[in-house]
Amino acid sequence: MPSLKEVKSRIQSVTSTQQITKAMKMVAAAKLRRAQDNITEMRPYAQKLSSLLQNLYGQSEGESAGYSEARPVNNVLLIVVTSDKGLCGAFNSNVFKAARKHIEDNYASESSAGGITILPIGKKAFEYYTKRNFNVVGDYWNQFMPVSFDNSRKASEFAMKSFLDKKYDRVDLIYNEFKNVATQIMRVEQFLPVLPPEESTNGGLDRDYIFQPSKNEIVEELIPKTLKIQVYKAILDSNAAEHGARMTAMDQATDNAGELLKELKLTYNRTRQAAITKEILEIVGGAEALG
Repeated sequence: MPSLKEVKSRIQSVTSTQQITKAMKMVAAAKLRRAQDNITEMRPYAQKLSSLLQNLYGQSEGESAGYSEARPVNNVLLIVVTSDKGLCGAFNSNVFKAARKHIEDNYASESSAGGITILPIGKKAFEYYTKRNFNVVGDYWNQFMPVSFDNSRKASEFAMKSFLDKKYDRVDLIYNEFKNVATQIMRVEQFLPVLPPEESTNGGLDRDYIFQPSKNEIVEELIPKTLKIQVYKAILDSNAAEHGARMTAMDQATDNAGELLKELKLTYNRTRQAAITKEILEIVGGAEALG
């Protein structure tokens, strides 16, 4: 049986940990409110732009037409969105598992030939893929200090330019979509080339538009902007999902600490009772010996 000092030390340690997890839960809850507001406001705008992008498929000319160019896949760029920090449960590991499964299921031959490149967004993704000797674009991982369209635009512009330059034949997005505090949905989406309407999850809509100003002018402006918004939305989704996951993880950690404290206090009381009983027996034994 452990000594009273050891049990008391463990109780103090678990109590301190519980206070920390409570504080982290409160911080995550405060950040979640702002992040949830951001993604809730962004979604209708991003969805409408995405629908327009699908409807305008094949109508673009010049540079923007290149975003729809389907070609044999030899080199793939995966934009993998994680968090900068840990202590958020399986949030990051789920992204890594989804990325690994996506590569195994769809790009096994490209991977064996060294044709997979990772564009990590988030410190955890950058560290994970760097340590595992992947081809990593390491210039855009720091997107969360702070989260802004200007920061995400740089990463999306790199992916778009690289696709137009035919450095990569396919660009995919992998991230956690925020549903609620306790639930994150893993998303693996094709970013480039732009999917035609019949293959899009949004479905094809009526494409009979009256353009004002000219069609080319609108399309040349709309398609790059829509693609940049898609990346920004993925980052906002991941940011809100991260805070939700951390809030849930810290809540569970606090509850677990409470259960452990109950067990430790019970152990402490039993140990203390055993020590007192032992002392009484020693006193009684000594008195009997003197008698």
